[in-house]
Amino acid sequence: MVFDPDRLRNWDFGEQRQSYASRDAILYALGVGLPLLPGESGDLNFVVEDRLRVLPSFAVTLATPGMWPKIPELDIDWVKVLHMAHAARFEAPLPTQAEVVSRARITELYDRGADKGSVCILQRQVRDAKDGTVYCTIDQTVAMRGNGGFGGNPMPKVERPEPPSRAPDHVECVQTSPRAALIYRLSGDYNPLHADYDVARKAGYRQPILHGLASYGTVCAVVLRAFCDGDPARLKSLNLRFSGVVMPGDALDFSCWKDGSRILFEARVGDRTVMDQGVAEIG
Repeated sequence: MVFDPDRLRNWDFGEQRQSYASRDAILYALGVGLPLLPGESGDLNFVVEDRLRVLPSFAVTLATPGMWPKIPELDIDWVKVLHMAHAARFEAPLPTQAEVVSRARITELYDRGADKGSVCILQRQVRDAKDGTVYCTIDQTVAMRGNGGFGGNPMPKVERPEPPSRAPDHVECVQTSPRAALIYRLSGDYNPLHADYDVARKAGYRQPILHGLASYGTVCAVVLRAFCDGDPARLKSLNLRFSGVVMPGDALDFSCWKDGSRILFEARVGDRTVMDQGVAEIG
């Protein structure tokens, strides 16, 4: 088969349904590095069941279509797929346990040429299966580096958020665990790129890389503590671009700037920027 952009645009991913409990929310928090602070701190509220708060970013792992680039009928070169950017609007705080549903769809597909591949945006909404409460609306930007040159529309130019030239309002270094990817994958992302050395080498890396959404969850935890007093209800949205690869065991250096109700942020590993164009809205 040959990659057919219309087949992908019109693909029915079906409705996904998932039940989760407090244990799953705690496992997710551990997978993104919590507690980030040693000893007694508010970080423990996300990993201790009798006072449990749920990280808003946990919603992006729920009722997903899974490893959809591996669907044979879509003929996507899935080894060359990269998570390019992620945007989520948190409509309501997640309870400590619930049954949720979600239905994904491709909203945009851009052609970057045969040498660079293509980019698609997968959108979905995570809702309560019983009462329909919307917890989160998600736009996931995916680079399909092996599937381009089909004559589609190019990516539009958009205004990129830039941090102020002044000193940041908050800086923090988070040391990731060498086991981070192996723990995070237990929240549902079993892409072998994050665990299998052979697959990682085929994708051009020396070892399995850390999930982009693991770093995304770490950002969520940093912003919540630094600017929201640890209250999940105060984080309204979290958007960023994955601009570099993070390896398990890397140290993430975060810089954050408060601009009214917006938090602008970026993260570096050494002299490399690995997350940029970061914007969180808080209430």
